[in-house]
Amino acid sequence: MKNSMIKNVSMVLLLSMLSMVNGVAKEDKTKEPVSNAVVADTVKLIDMAGKQRMLSQRIAKDYLYVGKNVATSKANRQIKDSLAELLKTHKVLVESINDPEIKNLLAFVEMSSEDFESTANEEFSLDNAQLVLDLSESMLEGSQYVVDSLKDVVKVNESKIVGKSGKQRMLAQRIAKYYIAYQAGIKDKNTVEQMNAAVKNFSDAQTYLLNNATNTPEINRKLNEIDRLWKIVYKFYLNIEKGGLPLIVFNTTDTITKKMNEITKLYVELHQ
Repeated sequence: MKNSMIKNVSMVLLLSMLSMVNGVAKEDKTKEPVSNAVVADTVKLIDMAGKQRMLSQRIAKDYLYVGKNVATSKANRQIKDSLAELLKTHKVLVESINDPEIKNLLAFVEMSSEDFESTANEEFSLDNAQLVLDLSESMLEGSQYVVDSLKDVVKVNESKIVGKSGKQRMLAQRIAKYYIAYQAGIKDKNTVEQMNAAVKNFSDAQTYLLNNATNTPEINRKLNEIDRLWKIVYKFYLNIEKGGLPLIVFNTTDTITKKMNEITKLYVELHQ
């Protein structure tokens, strides 16, 4: 059922983007190949929707760091900046996508961000911390659905590599989110399992990106910089139950997110 829905959404998205490029939406009766212009526009939207995934995790992470009184100044600043960026990007996505089901998902993501903002203004508690985690998961799921639907429009390697590279930004923030969640008192089995899964997913994707045949020398150089750091710090993340390194986790995951954002932009530029 989900696959069928994605296919239907993808066709509407394709027609919408064709109208953006050509000025008029046309029925896809000839089944012509997707134009380079449509691919380029779609890849840009994939990058934007992909970054929303990262912001959903960063917002929750920063809330928990503030609650634990660790890196408070930077975390408070990131919350404000991340919420502003999420809503700004959300507006662009809403204006660029006409499909009603996707718009409903985007509306849900916006509502979740509003709920988070309201919760963040309340006194920190474990109940509020759990609510923030739940909201971030819903926001992530909605943003991932948008990314997958956009990738299905063009069905080309460009969209896949941008989606995978962009997801690394999210995984780095997800690692920090679950690390501080455990330290904040959410010490259940799910927290540890989600951390381990995020570390594994990042490692697998890192290998995939390093072996990507279309990498430029600059992309390879930046990926190798991350690889050197990752081989040292991932062990800290897996020691979630031991804890004791919240600042190292905060700073290294932010560094990885920043570098992966640069790499993702380079992948997008390859296909303009």
